[in-house]
Amino acid sequence: MPNIKSAAKRVKVSEKKYLKNKSYKTFFKNRVKEVLKAIQEKAPKEVVLELARKAQSAIDKAVSKGAIHKNQGARRKARLMEKVNAYLKDLETTGSGK
Repeated sequence: MPNIKSAAKRVKVSEKKYLKNKSYKTFFKNRVKEVLKAIQEKAPKEVVLELARKAQSAIDKAVSKGAIHKNQGARRKARLMEKVNAYLKDLETTGSGK
């Protein structure tokens, strides 16, 4: 435990920020996992696109709240959409996208 009052306050503030950031991170990671699961289970195009939109929104919110850096958010969205677009392209070529 810190001996100095300001250091004790920083510990409390840091803990609160950590928990808040953790919740934003967990939220967007779960949204991304939903998209990846839908892709793995060969869900319809509309479902995958809707889940991807929600995941991107969750990532943007985490960035705006400062839970993750904006470049990390951009990278995660790009990688997610790479997978979504590959899946949609695969649906088009196999003809089961309807």
